[in-house]
Formats: sequence, C-alpha cells, structure tokens
Amino acid sequence: MHAIAILCSGGDVSGMNPAIKRFVEYAFAKTLTPFLVYDGYEGLIDDRIQEAHYRDVSNIITQGGTFIGSSRSERFMLPKHRKQAALNLKKRHIAMLVILGGDGSFRGMHIFYREHGIACCGIPSTIDNDIAGTFYCLGVDTALGMIRTAIDAIRDTAASLNRAFVIETMGRECGYLALVSALTSGAELCLIPEIPYDFKALTGSIKQQLHKGRHYMIIVVSEGIAQEHETIISWLQNDVGIETRLNVLGHLQRGGTPSVYDRLMAYRFITYGIDGLLQGEKSSVVCYGAERFHYRQVDEVATTPYEIEAELLALGQHVCTLGAS
Repeated sequence: MHAIAILCSGGDVSGMNPAIKRFVEYAFAKTLTPFLVYDGYEGLIDDRIQEAHYRDVSNIITQGGTFIGSSRSERFMLPKHRKQAALNLKKRHIAMLVILGGDGSFRGMHIFYREHGIACCGIPSTIDNDIAGTFYCLGVDTALGMIRTAIDAIRDTAASLNRAFVIETMGRECGYLALVSALTSGAELCLIPEIPYDFKALTGSIKQQLHKGRHYMIIVVSEGIAQEHETIISWLQNDVGIETRLNVLGHLQRGGTPSVYDRLMAYRFITYGIDGLLQGEKSSVVCYGAERFHYRQVDEVATTPYEIEAELLALGQHVCTLGAS
C-alpha cells in the first residue's frame, strides 16, 4: 500500500477536524496507508508522525480547531530542516502530503516539493478567505457564524444604551470577513481596506440618520485598518456625537463547532485533494469557484494577491460609504 500524510499549518480553523476524519477514511477507501503529522511543519521536522486508524478520528467531527495541532514554523524555511522533514517521510514510504493552511504554508509546500519530490496538495484553510484562485477557504462559514452571534449579542446592548459599537473582525489585510458580517448582520457601517472611506463625508450621513430616529450604531471594522481604532472612536464621539465602545472579537472567530457547510466543504476538499494526488497532481492547491472544484499550481496561488470579488464589493459599497459621494 502507498502511504499518504496530512498536516495543519498556520492558524487553526473549524473544519480541520472534519477534513482529517475524511482524509483517514478516504485514504483507506483508496487502499492508502494514512499518517497524521502532529504540530504542522514543526512535527514534520521533529518526526511527530504516526500511522492513523479509524479510532483516531471517530469523535472529532464536532470539534473546532485541529486535534493534531498546527504551527508556524520558522525552521521549515531552512533547507537543512526541510531535508530532515523529507527523510522522516521517506523512511515511512510516504510519497504524498496534504497540507491544510494558507498562502505561507503553500509557499513552503512548493519549495519542499521542488527540493525533495514529495507530491503535495494544499487545501485552503483560513478564516481570512484571502487565498487567490479560490472563492472559499475552509473555516470561513463557521467563523462568520461566530461573528454573527457576537454582533447580534452586542446589538442588544447597543440598542439598550443608545451607543455605537466598533467591532473588529479578523482578516489581516483582507476585508472579506468584515464585509460579509456587516451585510448579514445589518450593520450600519463597515470599514475595510478595499473601499476608501472619508470620515468627513460620512459624518453628515450618520447625523442625518440619527436625526431621523436611529439611536445606536454597529460599525464593523476589518483588522486591516485596526490602526484607525482611536481615530474612528474619536470621530464618532466628537464629530458625530454618539457614545462609542470598541469590541475586538479576536480568536473566538477561529473556534466553535464546525458548521454543516464547513463539514461538507472539508469532505469535498479532501476528496478532490487525494484524487488529484492519485491522478498525478504533484504541487497543486484545490480551489473552489463557479460551483466546482479545480486544481491550480501552488506557485500561482501563493504569489497572486487575493481580491474580493467585484460583485461583493459592489454590494458593500453602500454600507461602507453610506451613500456618500
């Protein structure tokens, strides 16, 4: 039997455990011997690699995060450590590797394949949803659900106390989480890096809304403009004239029971990933778009900046500018 391994790299997401469960079970269905790499690329270097059995994944589908651990490995950037990682795989006759992670993980994967010839397949797994070439990354739906629950709860207090709440989502330099959360939670304003905003122009629009009966506000702000927090709060309190509080949602966005959609996407991503490796894909990322899956070369994915689709930005234009010109 041929052997195949899986690891998680970078930030954890809900959906990784369902993906690992599918990986083990589908590997057996394809007469492959599955191995689990604990603690990401660090575990690959330190030989924390164990053969997997059905019992290892029998009760993990409801759990957030990843039971095999993850890491951000600086050591894997060095050739000597990548060589050791390859030796650890080859002594077990592991010739295929599935990586759940983001663009940094995929860059490491591409170098690893070029140097040592171990076929690799990347599964986009980041709540930031900022991987070029794919419409969806594993974990995003669960993260959006966690954000929705938090915003709904904060709205209760905002309405009770006639306050504005600035709510920061994750996303690094990408405003996807903030924009979708703002649209689906009925936020009054959203500020993201992709759409220019002008506090002076926004002031008149908000004051007009307050005059017409709005008595509180939810403002969703992307992590990519976190440096503007003090400016935003000062503007709301001093120029707009509404008492304001800041809520940074932080790492709760990564946790939680994986949603039905993330469980389904984990199943599908892994199936296409293993099938691709068996069909001869050597260094690719499984991407999703236009209601279908496809493979893209990892160097293309890892070196191309992600852009939020134009239609979604157009939908968000009003909530990001309040119609201001």
